[in-house]
Amino acid sequence: MLVYPGTEQEILEIDVFFQYCKLNCSISSNTLSGNLHISMASDNVVWHHATVTRTRRGDLNGHKSVILWFTGLSGAGKSTVAHALEERLYNSKRRTFVLDGDNVRHGLNSDLGFSNQDREENIRRIGEVSKLFLEAGVIVLTAFISPFRSDRKKVRGLAPHGDFIEIYCKCPLEICEERDVKGLYKKAREGKIPEFTGISSPYEEPTNPELTLDTSKLSVEESVQTVIQLLIERSILPDAP
Repeated sequence: MLVYPGTEQEILEIDVFFQYCKLNCSISSNTLSGNLHISMASDNVVWHHATVTRTRRGDLNGHKSVILWFTGLSGAGKSTVAHALEERLYNSKRRTFVLDGDNVRHGLNSDLGFSNQDREENIRRIGEVSKLFLEAGVIVLTAFISPFRSDRKKVRGLAPHGDFIEIYCKCPLEICEERDVKGLYKKAREGKIPEFTGISSPYEEPTNPELTLDTSKLSVEESVQTVIQLLIERSILPDAP
């Protein structure tokens, strides 16, 4: 097996390459450029334990932090429900932040495409950012298609047990296509958008999400209230906002 590190296109045998990386390489592929991005781990990087802890931040905020992971097809209502929920929480003085799929791709993940590998890296990065918000004492709401179960499982594994709540916005494909606010399904059907989830790329439904919202039947307000009730039941919120 041969690899092409960096931009010099220098061919190294795989065993020599990993010796060069000291067996501490983190490799993610960017299929748009065809390059391998190498992240060198260092033995000299040590985790610094802060005195201001997540628990202390929670005491200050008056609520616990949590990752609310909204997943579902494009047009299923993930962003709509997440932002409506944030508005409700914000108005009751809860600390919140929404990580929206499109917005993140304008900055942090602007170098990623929509191949399976890039989708995996997209979710990996968001998972790590969500973990930081969790430690910051914030209720972080993520609205990403996140089509693959394995990727969602990896993100779940980043958070302590009970701190990752998977919310499946369930909506039939035909209704999502009818909504098609951004006109993406039409373009995908015309072959103008390759690897589009639900059309030319698969979506793997959650097998055991903490919450399923049938957004083809529930209103936005009903969906928001359902999530809030779950947060109260799990003692993340002390009372209803």
